[in-house]
Amino acid sequence: MLYVGITNNWQKRIAEHIADAENLKHSFAGKYNCRYLLHLEEFMFVYDAIAREKEIKGWNRQKKEKLITEHNPDWIFLNEHV
Repeated sequence: MLYVGITNNWQKRIAEHIADAENLKHSFAGKYNCRYLLHLEEFMFVYDAIAREKEIKGWNRQKKEKLITEHNPDWIFLNEHV
């Protein structure tokens, strides 16, 4: 499962996803073990981030995988690298 979302603090959000995955198996993050960052885009304005999130959420998995591969060809977990 590829999760798409916006946040103003990705480190905190990933920590929340990890906690959800461990404790809340009924949450999206818990159900699909969403805990690794593969792609990150930064925006100055939240409106732009929301528009991009909606755009990407409308894509099929193949197009999302292509976006990740273009910027992170080895699909390295970026949690510790960004």
